[in-house]
Amino acid sequence: MNRRHLAVLAVLLAVPAARASDPVGVYAVVDKVVLEPSTGAPDRIQVWGAFALARNGGDEYAPPERGYMYFSLAPGKENVCRKEWADLKKLAGTNQCVAFGARYKNNGTVRRGGDPTKAADVYPVGFGLTKVPADSGEARKLLALPKPPDKGKGEKR
Repeated sequence: MNRRHLAVLAVLLAVPAARASDPVGVYAVVDKVVLEPSTGAPDRIQVWGAFALARNGGDEYAPPERGYMYFSLAPGKENVCRKEWADLKKLAGTNQCVAFGARYKNNGTVRRGGDPTKAADVYPVGFGLTKVPADSGEARKLLALPKPPDKGKGEKR
């Protein structure tokens, strides 16, 4: 084997290792978004849907769960937060899996419908909001979760 073959082999062997690890803190399929306040520039966001959060230093993800995540603006990164929030709102209800946050940050908690929304988590600004293909591992898990029953207009989940 010559040097060129060895170099190609080295690159090919490195690729799976790089792909096994990712910088993502949260994988989500967003059902709905509630911005607070509802008019003007929002200070907080409720993101309802299915989520898988990084755990154990980000080397693995918690099992997917339904609920909502409640965030406030990250100090000094207000514009970035609002841009990502606008994108989350556009993606709500489309069954598109997205990734955001960062694996080594506090990415917030998944709350249940009855949880109070008094103490919002700080939005985990990471590497931006990224669409995830539906056939990827975490997306398949999230999309397989049963949807909550539709409670009709005007009712909160």
